[in-house]
Amino acid sequence: MRIAIRGGTVYDGTGAPGRAADLLLEDGRVATVGDVGPVDAEEIDAAGLAVGPGFVDLHSHSDYTLLVDPRAVSAIHQGVTTEVVGNCGFGCFPIRDPDTARRAIYGYSDDLPLTWSSAGEYFERLDAARPAVNVLSLVPNGQLRLATLGLADRPADDRELEEMETLLRESLDEGAWGYSTGLEYAQERAATAGEVTALARHAPFYATHTRERDDGAADAVAEAIRTGDRAEVRLQVSHLVPRNGLAESRRCVELVDVARDRGQDVAFDMHTRTFGLTNLYAALPPWALALGRDELAAALEDPNRRDAMRDHRSILSAGGDWSRIVLLDNDVWPEYARRDIAAIAADRSVDPLDAVYDLLLGGVDELHRLMVTINAYSEEQQREAFAHPLCVPGSDATTLAPDGPLRESFFHGAYTWAAWFWRFMVREERLLDPAEAVHRLSGAPAERIGLSDRGLLVPGARADVVVFDPDGFEERGTTFEPNLLATGMRHVLVNGVPTLRDAQLTGARAGEVLRRPTYS
Repeated sequence: MRIAIRGGTVYDGTGAPGRAADLLLEDGRVATVGDVGPVDAEEIDAAGLAVGPGFVDLHSHSDYTLLVDPRAVSAIHQGVTTEVVGNCGFGCFPIRDPDTARRAIYGYSDDLPLTWSSAGEYFERLDAARPAVNVLSLVPNGQLRLATLGLADRPADDRELEEMETLLRESLDEGAWGYSTGLEYAQERAATAGEVTALARHAPFYATHTRERDDGAADAVAEAIRTGDRAEVRLQVSHLVPRNGLAESRRCVELVDVARDRGQDVAFDMHTRTFGLTNLYAALPPWALALGRDELAAALEDPNRRDAMRDHRSILSAGGDWSRIVLLDNDVWPEYARRDIAAIAADRSVDPLDAVYDLLLGGVDELHRLMVTINAYSEEQQREAFAHPLCVPGSDATTLAPDGPLRESFFHGAYTWAAWFWRFMVREERLLDPAEAVHRLSGAPAERIGLSDRGLLVPGARADVVVFDPDGFEERGTTFEPNLLATGMRHVLVNGVPTLRDAQLTGARAGEVLRRPTYS
């Protein structure tokens, strides 16, 4: 297939200023950037529009939803052509016990059971699904621990660590691009710094959701930097900005700057929401998560078992302010949707943790339906983080679609992240010019993960291309109506194949599962 894109302002992904140029794509690659004369090719008129490399989502959780609905509608409508999954210790491999593994998979449903085990088998399933976007994966530490220790709330012993190292190496050999941790989550909280360092040494790239994101956030970033240094690995601090204010945010950024100045390869990313998003069951300790449905229901009904849960410091309880935890729309407790846990507790005349346990008991059959936001970030934090030269944006979400099997699902950021970034940083705040914003969305994340032939519009690069209205590209989704498609994206080509044409899906799904090359 040969396609000529004519008359647009081309931003090549390097951060260089945009220039009037044509683009010729041939056999899935960029053939020419410049003046393209008459040629036998499909024509795309880009007059008045911006042309850039396809956007790269460095921090995605679409591991499972791309199997359920590979169209990636929410992503394509924002110009996303490549997603890096396996973040925050969550992901779809390695799997030994599917019932346990589902605890570290976003969007899991019994409608699509886990019938694979290894990274290679998972990649084969993705290949068979034919995703509309390119996909590459990190090895999630949560699944390494679940496959080896289950939900045991303790450090790994020597034998278990050796077993995790073997699973990690096998996953890397089968095409994974690095290693990730989610040290704030129950399945990983007991992992020691030494354990994580030993594993990170095997990977070329290490992304971490740090151990503390409220009090002690800067100390947790310092731990991550020590781990990256000792493991001699390229370090990415995931969604760096903590949940406890601007001063702590600045301390975290300063730690990264200091490490970078002394020569360490470290950078960070940030999602585009002013809140975090997670399952309500994240409030439970590991031993409770390990229980079957009936056992968990019995434990949640038993005052003594509840008392045994209360001391668990979770992603929800860490800040100590339950008024910032808001229950989202759900069909289990619709009367409490869009209300914070403190208010729900007051209505029920119980303390906040008992309110949480009551809500979970009522939804014990389908715990994943109870999702909460954690109101935590200010626009000032966002301005400073995204303006920093070491920061790239990421969705921290799953790909979704407003129709099809995922139409009832939601994950804030899925429909909005790249469009919000452009609107907020380029048009409204003017903290980045268009060239730098395109670089942060394409060339910078591609380089960070190690993709040498994507994220740039240069001859020979893979033909992942976006054509959009720089004055109209923006999000429509809101906190309580998240599933609205972004506007302003006109054309999206993935590996040279038109996937969005004139703002309409073509039905083509030309994404590839990208396996990291390995060398003996």
